[in-house]
Amino acid sequence: MQTSLKIAVVGSGLVGSLLAIYLKKAGHTVHVYDRSPDIRKINFSGRSINLAMSNRGWKALDAVGVGDSVREIAIPMDKRAIHLVDKLNFQNYGQEGESIYSISRGKLNRKMIDLAEEAGAEFHFEQKVWDVTLSDATLHIGESERGEWEERKFDMVFGADGAFSRIRHRMQRQSMFNYSQEFLNMGYKELNIPANADGTHKLDKNSFHIWPRGEYMLIALPNLDGSFTCTLFMPFEGENSFESLTDRKMVEDFFEKNFPDSIEVIPELANDFFKNPTSTLVTMKCFPWTFENKIALIGDACHAIVPFYGQGMNAGFEDITVLNEMIEKYQDDWKKIFSEYQISRKPNADAIAELSYRNFMEMSTKTADEKFLLQKKIEKIFSDKHPDKWIPLYSRVTFSDRPYSEALAIGDFQNAIMEEVLKLDNIENIWNTPEVENKILALLQNA
Repeated sequence: MQTSLKIAVVGSGLVGSLLAIYLKKAGHTVHVYDRSPDIRKINFSGRSINLAMSNRGWKALDAVGVGDSVREIAIPMDKRAIHLVDKLNFQNYGQEGESIYSISRGKLNRKMIDLAEEAGAEFHFEQKVWDVTLSDATLHIGESERGEWEERKFDMVFGADGAFSRIRHRMQRQSMFNYSQEFLNMGYKELNIPANADGTHKLDKNSFHIWPRGEYMLIALPNLDGSFTCTLFMPFEGENSFESLTDRKMVEDFFEKNFPDSIEVIPELANDFFKNPTSTLVTMKCFPWTFENKIALIGDACHAIVPFYGQGMNAGFEDITVLNEMIEKYQDDWKKIFSEYQISRKPNADAIAELSYRNFMEMSTKTADEKFLLQKKIEKIFSDKHPDKWIPLYSRVTFSDRPYSEALAIGDFQNAIMEEVLKLDNIENIWNTPEVENKILALLQNA
């Protein structure tokens, strides 16, 4: 237990709520502020990509004893279901028994707030934090940005308030603060596959469903009630874009042509398309993440990433794991805790941002490419035979807690080897032979 402090967490999302649990267990008084209403009292829909919990997320949850509560609302997905225009392929994610877990963002957020309240954190909803005084951790709260503000002083403030963080906004006004944001020229829109009349799923419920079409794609993740949350990713402008689909018939015709097997399972397609907002995708980087021993950013507030590796939440939860390791190591030396936390996490946050950007290309284009699928089969059989010599990139990111930066570097190295292997004559017919195995072993030996 540390010396008890009065700590504010700004943001009641997934990372803010889990951080509140950790801070309470460390002996602190914790107040969580959010400008939105209590998510447990409102309908949450129309702007969600279902979450994919993997090892890093479970590690953070299990360490404070809440993992099993979350598993009750999670569905394991052990494979990709790749919907080509004329056929369906399946691709296992990892070794036998390895899965990522689909969880509704709304359900998980409600659960995390409940768990944080049970741990003793106090939540303050519809409280708009407009600014923070960095030097003495004072929050400035009011109804409007130009109206009167109330001051609330704390010993420490954590900014867990997302990609457009108000806490980071104040930190950006310091000298020597580096900041960048980059929007993709594509957005996303939520659609829905309802359950069958008997409550069962219309598609295989233990698969992450992908309709890869190059510049655009559709994905679907299962929910406990038998439905699937679908997300359509498309450019904002151009031939096949949100801009180009202006009426119901155009939307239905587009899906009939490009996602033919989705038409009959998305009965409210046109209604959902025009009712739900089109949201943006942004990568945000900054540094430093902390100010003295008073202020720290965490999660999307310091490293927002695009969702194509399913690691946004997992990376935010891993921030908390690392922060907690520093707390255990340095006890009450918060300057040292904050310094080591940001130094440790920054390279890994940059690495998962890069991996997430690249994975869009894999999901939208390569999963439909025969050469890529062959590469994955070769990697799978080689790693099964030589687990000490080859762990595929996806497994390093998803089924381990090794640093993201290490996964990025080793993934690049492995990909260079596979490029050489795929150049072998007649590789399509000899892929599962000692010749290919020995080629990989030789390339690894000579590296």
